[in-house]
Amino acid sequence: MATVDPRGEGDSESEVYEVVDLTEYTRRHQWWSRVFGSSSGPIAEKYSVTTQLMMGGVTGWCAGFLFQRVGKIAATAVGGGFLLLQIANHTGYVQIDWKKVEKDVNKAKKHLKKRANKAGPEISTFIEEVTDFIKRNIVLSSGFVGGFFLGIAS
Repeated sequence: MATVDPRGEGDSESEVYEVVDLTEYTRRHQWWSRVFGSSSGPIAEKYSVTTQLMMGGVTGWCAGFLFQRVGKIAATAVGGGFLLLQIANHTGYVQIDWKKVEKDVNKAKKHLKKRANKAGPEISTFIEEVTDFIKRNIVLSSGFVGGFFLGIAS
C-alpha cells in the first residue's frame, strides 16, 4: 500500500489517500472465508463421516419426499387434463385434427434434435462438474442418494 498526495505537491496540509492493490486485497479477503470460516474446503475435510451421512441422508429424504408429492400432483393434473380432453372429444365439444398434431409433433422432434446437438458442450461440462463434486464428496453424495430413495418410498 502506498500513500498518494492528490495534488502532487508536498505540503503538509494536503490530504493523503491510501492506494489499495485489489488483487492482493482479494487474495487476503476472500468472500467465502468470511461466510464459511477460514477452513472452507471440501466438506470431507470439515465434518466426520457420520455427520456427512446424516446431512446427505436428511437432505436426500426431503428432496425425495418433495419429488414424490410433486410427481403425484403433476401426474394427476396431466392425466386428468388428458381424460377431460378425451371426454370432450367423444361428446363432440372438441374436434382434433390428428394429422396436424402428428405434423407438429414431427416438426418439434426435428427442432429438439437440432437444439440437442448444439447444447452438447454445455451439458458435458455440467456433467463433468457434477461428477467431480460427487467424487470429492462421496460420503455426502451416497447419503443423499439413500435418503432420496427413502423419501420417495415414504
